[in-house]
Amino acid sequence: MSIRGLLIGVVLLGILAGGVYWSDRQKKAEDAKTAEGGATKLATIKEAEIQKIEIHKRDGAPTALERDKSNQWAMVAPQPLRVDQDAATGVASTYSGLNYDRVIEDKAADLSAFGLQTPAVEVTVTSKSGKASKLLLGDDTPTGSSAYAKLSDDPRVFTVPTSTKSSLDKTFRDLREKRLLIFDAEKLTTVALTAKGAPLEFGRNGAKEWQIVKPKPMRADTGQVEELVRKLGETKMDTAVPEEEVAKAPAAFASGTRVAVASITDSSGTQTLEVRKKGDDYYAKSSATEGIYRVAADSAEALNKPLESFRTNKLFEFGFEDPTRVEIRDGDKSYSFLKGGDKWTANGKAADPVGVQSLIDKLRELRSIKFVETGFNTPDLEMTVTSSNGKRVEKVSMAKSNVAKRNGDPTLYELDGKAVEEIRKAAADVKEPPPPPKK
Repeated sequence: MSIRGLLIGVVLLGILAGGVYWSDRQKKAEDAKTAEGGATKLATIKEAEIQKIEIHKRDGAPTALERDKSNQWAMVAPQPLRVDQDAATGVASTYSGLNYDRVIEDKAADLSAFGLQTPAVEVTVTSKSGKASKLLLGDDTPTGSSAYAKLSDDPRVFTVPTSTKSSLDKTFRDLREKRLLIFDAEKLTTVALTAKGAPLEFGRNGAKEWQIVKPKPMRADTGQVEELVRKLGETKMDTAVPEEEVAKAPAAFASGTRVAVASITDSSGTQTLEVRKKGDDYYAKSSATEGIYRVAADSAEALNKPLESFRTNKLFEFGFEDPTRVEIRDGDKSYSFLKGGDKWTANGKAADPVGVQSLIDKLRELRSIKFVETGFNTPDLEMTVTSSNGKRVEKVSMAKSNVAKRNGDPTLYELDGKAVEEIRKAAADVKEPPPPPKK
């Protein structure tokens, strides 16, 4: 045989041997036996009993979490950081619920064949009693739906779902707290914002409703203030940024244009967030978290709003509460609608509830078309609504100029003349209830 032919034969033999090896390995993965009686449980520790979690990736520094005295997760390595409690609980829950798909070998002689000699990930869990358990996660199986795994004190090699592997394969960046402001929205007393125009401040009134405090007392659109609070709570560091870009964030922030400065206050104190823009990217610095981070554009732009975005143009605040009294004085005409039980009266006589409800709906939706500084003189129309079992009384007076004001509110509202005429007509159209149908 020629040397050339011999070399070709050697190459073909090597390819054939490799194919047999991988075929045999895949067959083992597919034909491996499950435990007797279907018992596939690997972990015996309950999630609540886990005191410490250490994750060591093949190509990175270990990440270690430990419960503190209040039973909250804290990061102790690679550095002390706040922890995303949901993310940490997810890791602990995954480990405590650990099951395997199949047993590949009862006693593997060569762990390197499964990527377990030098595992991709090692997860060590320590219980509150001090007992430790280590899970090794190796290569994915040839089919890609599972990964090879082994407990350090168990000679067997298993397969676990790749979802289990990805749930445990975490770095400190995955598990750290990513929110830049940490607060309970229900406990906030003050929110301040400096963005477009004069600085704004919002505070809660006696009914825990948001009001504008600065630049001067004004009624606030509660929904818009709550949306601002929600966006502040959702402003997070972008952990998908490459390490080299993370290092550039402080310089980008320093040279960027300020977008907004916001602060929130509760019983524990005040936290502040400043957002700046550099090019197309946004960067934020928080008093609650060390460092400067890139943040999502929608979170940044949600803070870049003027005063008008937070003012309410609704004339009445009773919302979807059921009023118990509605009074209209229209020039020399007056209407008084009073609710008793589930029935309405108009000036002492029975009134059609459908007509009264139509009037209430129009009052509920009455809005100004703009805020004005002048134009209110002698009232031509007065509308009073009593709700909350008599605790809330709202009175709106309107001049012939269609400029209106609320009692106790210096703001002037210009109304749409058509909407006002519909209210006048709805009040005049309330009739007595229709007679009951004949039997």
